[in-house]
Amino acid sequence: MLVYFAGPLFTQYERAFINGCAARLRDEGFDVFVPHEHVLALEDSVTAAEIFEVDRAGLGAAEAVLAVLDGPSVDDGTACEIGIFHALMEADPSKKGIVGLLTDMRSRRPGGLGVNLFVRGCIEAGGGAIVGSLDDAVVLLRSLRDSVQ
Repeated sequence: MLVYFAGPLFTQYERAFINGCAARLRDEGFDVFVPHEHVLALEDSVTAAEIFEVDRAGLGAAEAVLAVLDGPSVDDGTACEIGIFHALMEADPSKKGIVGLLTDMRSRRPGGLGVNLFVRGCIEAGGGAIVGSLDDAVVLLRSLRDSVQ
């Protein structure tokens, strides 16, 4: 199953986290589309249209999305990817679902962050869920992969 890995990619720490997660998913037998693995995403001369086309094509080919939701709010590009994939799911039964990965300890504290309810609703509407660890994400992605639609 091809998993589109959505998340912020603007710092070396964000890319390293995503790279580690993608390696684990690949070890688990998933194909993974990681936007920053395409040199295009990191070049200074790249245009918005070029980034959109590459990432939109990645979403179109994917059967599921794993989206990093950490931070004070969901990254705007990640939220857009979640929304686009949800729309694709409505028209294409081969699209399995969206898994949100929320490891941010601030979200577990009383009065903590939480996730924008529209984003949460978008994830859950297609049978996806928000999980707190990569282990839990792998379990959910396996169940999406194994589901018959």
